[in-house]
Amino acid sequence: MLKYIFSIGLALMMGGCSTSSMNYEMLQSKKPKDSKTIKTTAASIEYRILPQDRLLVLLYKDPNQDSVESTGDLGESVADNGILVNAAGYITLPLIGKVKVSGLTQTQAADKITNLYKKYLNTPSVYLEVMNKKIFVLGEVKNPGVVKLDREKMTLFEALASAGDVTDYGQKDSISIVSNIPGHGMVMRTVDLTDFDNMKYADLMLRPNDIVYVRPDSWKQFKVASGEFTAPFETITKIAAPFVTLKYLGD
Repeated sequence: MLKYIFSIGLALMMGGCSTSSMNYEMLQSKKPKDSKTIKTTAASIEYRILPQDRLLVLLYKDPNQDSVESTGDLGESVADNGILVNAAGYITLPLIGKVKVSGLTQTQAADKITNLYKKYLNTPSVYLEVMNKKIFVLGEVKNPGVVKLDREKMTLFEALASAGDVTDYGQKDSISIVSNIPGHGMVMRTVDLTDFDNMKYADLMLRPNDIVYVRPDSWKQFKVASGEFTAPFETITKIAAPFVTLKYLGD
């Protein structure tokens, strides 16, 4: 009876550990790795506005032009908390109404809005910036979460430093970066930070909304998997305890 109980417990632990270990690691794929690489250029990194983005729009106009009061003073923000791009990719501005900005870079959107304001204002100028640019750093880092991006790009080293660096359980030779690249869809690349000789600067560049995932090593996966079955093992031990006691008394 005692042997039977422990056999069941061992079987459950071994099977459960295997399943738990497989499920613990994120971004797994059963498809063969694609050797095709996406060339990283300044143009490909430059952010393009998406629906649900929030934009800071500053409108500069001739300070001597007072005929249009609704546009505000020189350098005034059109909306203090930004303007939300709707699901169709449009924003609404004073005088010019709806403007489609999704798919444009910040510079292109600013130029488009400036040209529309030229119908109403003398020498208008528009500054536009996406307020919610960010990068996600997950996995084996000390402070996983969202890293705010106040510029067009960030290096992998900067992102990891913002997240408190890689933990002792992280695989520094297998860091995954997932990007949503227009025309290519979701693309994942792997960076080896331990191999300086083969390291390329372009591979270290991150785009807004990129996901950086530091994979756990096999020891961390084992600890997580085995830890989940400590409680059931203790339960099995308690169940078997009376049998052990009876056998001891019988001897």
